[in-house]
Amino acid sequence: MDHFPSAGMSSTPPQRTGPRDPGDAWVEGDRGRYWGRFGAAGVLAWDPAKGVLLQHRAVWSHNGGTWGLPGGALHQGEEPVDGALREAYEEAAVPSESVEVLFTSVLDHGYWSYTTVVVRVRESFEPVISDPESIALLWIPVAEVEALDLHPGFAAAWPELLAQLDTGEPW
Repeated sequence: MDHFPSAGMSSTPPQRTGPRDPGDAWVEGDRGRYWGRFGAAGVLAWDPAKGVLLQHRAVWSHNGGTWGLPGGALHQGEEPVDGALREAYEEAAVPSESVEVLFTSVLDHGYWSYTTVVVRVRESFEPVISDPESIALLWIPVAEVEALDLHPGFAAAWPELLAQLDTGEPW
């Protein structure tokens, strides 16, 4: 299942072998430095039977070793929902035909934005580590998410995302 068994544990990124997309760049402003020249997006996949799909980020990545969402930089002109679904497929083999978009949440700093695309899993699937950006991909019960060492951006967004995610479960 893990095609890159040691890549996520290394402290140095793997050597890039293909062309870089123009969106793959850092932007800086008064609120900090962020990845994604045209913004970024990620998928919060919720399966009522399993919980939410989280990515244990490679140590070499920004905020490496934390848990967050499969996602990344948007391509120029790419809609955030399309970019989030593309990134989730590239990083975790999330099949877009097996999920339905419930809502989006946008953090907008003016010079950079991040869109969280919350989806409900309609047809169960198992995630697959398909690039070196992940140590692990796991379904985490919703009630256990806060116990993990979360990516700071996801940690800040999680309470509101959870409030909007009507899981039908008591907290």
